[in-house]
This record gives sequence, structure tokens and C-alpha cells, in this order.
Amino acid sequence: MCGIVGYIGYREAYPIVIKGLKRLEYRGYDSAGVMLYDGETIKLSKTKGKVSDLEAKAEKEITTNGTIGIGHTRWATHGVPNDVNSHPHVSNSGDLVIIHNGIIENYAPLKVELIKRGYTFTSDTDSEVLINLIEEVQKKEKLKLGKAVQVALNQVVGAYAIAVFDKKNPNEIVAARLGSPLAIGIGEGEYFIASDASPFIEYTSNAVYLEDGEMANIRLHRPMKVRKIKDDSIVDPYIQELQMNLEQIEKGGYDHFMLKEIYEQPNVIKDTYRGRLHANEGIVQMAGVEDNLEKFLNADRIIIVACGTSWHAGLVAEYVIEEFARIPVEVEYASEFRYRNPIINSKDVVIAISQSGETADTMAAIKLAKEHGAFVFGVCNVVGSSISRESHAGAYTHAGPEIGVASTKAFTTQITVLTMLALRLAKAKGTLTQSDFHTYLQELEFIPEKVKEALETNDKTKEIAAVFKDAPNCLYLGRGYNFPVALEGALKLKEISYIHAEGYPAAEMKHGPIALIDELMPVIVIAPKQGHYDKIVSNIQEIKSRSGKIIAVVTKGDTQVRELADYVIEIPETSDALSPLITTIPLQLLSYHIAVMRGCNVDQPRNLAKSVTVE
Repeated sequence: MCGIVGYIGYREAYPIVIKGLKRLEYRGYDSAGVMLYDGETIKLSKTKGKVSDLEAKAEKEITTNGTIGIGHTRWATHGVPNDVNSHPHVSNSGDLVIIHNGIIENYAPLKVELIKRGYTFTSDTDSEVLINLIEEVQKKEKLKLGKAVQVALNQVVGAYAIAVFDKKNPNEIVAARLGSPLAIGIGEGEYFIASDASPFIEYTSNAVYLEDGEMANIRLHRPMKVRKIKDDSIVDPYIQELQMNLEQIEKGGYDHFMLKEIYEQPNVIKDTYRGRLHANEGIVQMAGVEDNLEKFLNADRIIIVACGTSWHAGLVAEYVIEEFARIPVEVEYASEFRYRNPIINSKDVVIAISQSGETADTMAAIKLAKEHGAFVFGVCNVVGSSISRESHAGAYTHAGPEIGVASTKAFTTQITVLTMLALRLAKAKGTLTQSDFHTYLQELEFIPEKVKEALETNDKTKEIAAVFKDAPNCLYLGRGYNFPVALEGALKLKEISYIHAEGYPAAEMKHGPIALIDELMPVIVIAPKQGHYDKIVSNIQEIKSRSGKIIAVVTKGDTQVRELADYVIEIPETSDALSPLITTIPLQLLSYHIAVMRGCNVDQPRNLAKSVTVE
């Protein structure tokens, strides 16, 4: 969950590395560091805090010239966030330097053995153990850097994306990956290394994404060599042309990436169904589904595995797929699925959902499913990501880069893809009438305009946020399709504002949470006209009779809930099955405004990172 950047070429490395780290800061931001080499000296600066803190410190304590550099922004695993535990880490000789994303699980016995051999350690990190292990292999077996890295990596257990520099061979950086992403940008007479392509998008459109178990020797004025770590076999790397552009990773005039991404949703939902949905012709199709339609139609069940916001999208999909296609669906936390010895068979379809396509627990769940013969269908946002490569087939969302740590547009585009999947299966099975099928297609095509209309609630949600910004707790209630939206709304609030919040099925309130309700408790109730409207009105009355403060999300023109609620947010009407795409919008805005008013770092909430590449 850390971000790594490297450069070797003819330009000054420092500004490239620092700018790259700022773009990767969503991956971790409790400490940062940089190493530069000017042809003679290794220059190192690192600090607890953000990349801006590093920038201020580095420009005071080192000269920032040099055409080779590596940098790191950290999300702490081994060792508290402080200057010493920050990366890069240097070997005992001072010649080798490493940046590392991931976890070396067997670092403790390796450290004990290295201490016996005379090595000393200044940090609590597993990464310092790895760089000294590489040095020990290099010295003992008299190997060049690349071979020493390879031998050392065959002795470690865990996950990593690394870049290693050796002062004795200064025209080379060795990179390797297992379980954590690593992209290499290829320019004219220069190379870039990063956790994703955003740090080098303005310099080159050509990139190689290392596969698991691969390493690259990146040398000035020579072709890059890629090998398998395990058996040293040569790999012919596939050079991709990047689709990302610079505008997508800039704030574009918004105060925060999160707000920009909330407002991008009408366009990215449209981008996600563009070319796949043709309402007038009655067509919905995705290549990954069409090519494997029989797998879905013959499935005994569909198992959805995901984490966090993607898990909530999976819950919405459970309702939609079962309703439309009448196929049994189970939704599992990927982190639990992989450890509970689940029953999986060859007639199961496993849908793995992940914004980044790199989520470690979801990747592990995919591998487990494949071992049992299940068909795996991936839904992710990042082209070329690990999950897209590991799945048998899949469908990309087209949300564009999501920089804000709290997911917004990823959620709605995932629901869009999964709804199209459900509609395609329903058509093939004949479980929806032609009339209903066409109605849903048309309604899905109208969703971007309705999301745009829902965004007009911004001023209203801001007023409500001002009233409840200091609330210590908050309860979110929804029924049916909107129960997962209640969970997602609560997650957004606690992620970015640090207010404790819970999402519940509205009818379950009586089985515990009702004890919490008093005049200080704000309760957000998702109550569109479609669905279980009468039932949720009864739940609102139960809250009202206990003096709870009710914020209701209702369909435009609603009168019944308006009479009961303290605050009302109106959204356009849509079908019950598609309502999560609309009802989630004011909840995102509410969380955003509350967090801003509380002085929280909206894009980089404490203790969280965007791409969870560790278990």
C-alpha cells in the first residue's frame, strides 16, 4: 500500500520523483523519502509526514541534483511512522538502497540470521532486512546486483514491489514484483518506475507492467531485460500504450479529488455503458460476458468476492442479479472467503470486484477459486491490473483514475457494470419480460442525467452538514436495494470525517440500534418512493417517536416522509433496482461536506490508503 517511484535517464531525477510521489500519495502518506545519485554520492532524505514535508526537508539537507533517483511514500506495516522507518533503506555497507511496497513475512528469522552474521539494523522494518539480505547474498556469492536480488527474493516469503540501486554499478536499477503492482515507463534514453503509470504519464505513453514473479534489469543506454525470479527464464515484455491523460489526474479546479470524482459520475457512468448498452435496439453486451455466456447460464450460483466499497457494490449486485436473472448469489468479504475453507465447485462463477485491480485479499480469493475449478470474472477499473490478468474474463469500469481514497465513482460504475451483466443474463434466460427488459435499458440510459440532477442537492447537503458536523455518531437506514447504500453511506462518513457511523437494514433497527436513538442521534433514512416505501415510513415514525433527528433521502414530490423528517433531500425518481445509483449521491456529498467542515484531510484520511496490496 506504499507508493514507489524511480527514474534513470538524462533529466534531473528529483523533480520527477517528487511530483510522482505526490501523485502516488493516495497509496500511503505517513512518511516519505528520496534517494538521489549524482555520479559520486548517494544522497538520502526521508521524514515522517507527507511528501510536502519531505520536499521541505530534502531541499534543506541535500543537494537535489542527479539523474538517478528513487522515492517512496509509506503506509506503515512494520514499525511506526517515523524518520528512521521511512524508505529508502540503505544496506550496512551504504552501497545498496531499496524502496519496497509489500510485506516480507519471514523477515524475523532472516533478521536473526543476519544479526548473527554481524549486520546491524536501525529501523523496525522488514524492508531493511531485505536490503541487507541482498547485500549478504551479493558479498557471499560474489554476484552482480540483479543476480543477488534474484537469489535473495527466492529466500523470502511475502509480497513486494521493489526498486534497488547499487552505488558500485550506478547505471542500473533492479525492479521486481510479487503481489504488489509495478509499472516501468519506457522513454527515449530514460526509464521510469512506479506503482502505477501516473508519475510518468507526461513523459512517455509506453509502459510495461511486470507480472507476478518477474524482475527487470533497467540499465542506461541498453534494452531492459525481464526475467522470471524463480527460474531465471527470459520474458518478452508486453509494451502497453497508456490510455491515461494528465487532465484525469489533476484536480481540475475542485478543492479536492473526492469532490471532482463525485461530480464526474454522470460522465463516467455513461462511459461505462457506452458501446455496451443500446436501449433503442434492445441490446446490452460485454465481450467478457458474451464469450462466456454459457458459464453464467449453467452456473449453480454466483459468488461475489470484494472488500470495502466494492463489497457494497457486490451486495447491490446480489439483489439485481437474483431479481433479474434468478441465479443464486452469495457475497463474501474476500478476506474471510480465502480463510474459511469455502465450498467451491466447477459450476460456480466467482465475480471479483476491485477498483484498483490489485487488492491482495481479492487476488488471493481469485486464486483459491481457480484452484477449485471455478470460472472467475473480474470487475475492475485499472487496465492491466493484476486482477484483470488473473481472471478468466471480465469487464472494466470506465471511471478513470480515482485518486481520492474514499471511493465514489468506482462504486457507481461497478454497479453499472454489474447491472448490465444482470440484464444480459436475464435476456438470455428469459427471466424478464421484453417490456421490462426494454424499460430497464432505457432507465439505465437515463441514469447519468438523473445523477446530474441529484448533484444539485449539493447546497442542501451542505446546509445539513453544518448542523450535524459535530455529531459523535450517526445511523444510516435503508431497505432492499438501498440497504447496501446505507452501508456505503456510513462507510464514507467514518472514512473521511472520523464520525462513528453504522449502516443497517431499516427493519433491523428494532433489534438493537433503536437503543441508541435520542435527540442527539442523526439518522439518515434512504426512502425513495419505489420499493418498501410504506415499511420505511413506519421505521421513520419509530425514530420520530424517540426524538431522533431524521435526514431523509426521498423522491421528488414526496409528502408523507417530508411531514415526519427534520431534513429532506430530494432526488429524481427511477426504478427501485437502479435507485442505488441515485440515492448514493447525496450521501457522498454529505460525508464530503461534514469532513471539510471538521477540518479533515478529505482525499487522504488518516490510517487509510487507496490500493490495499497487503493482507
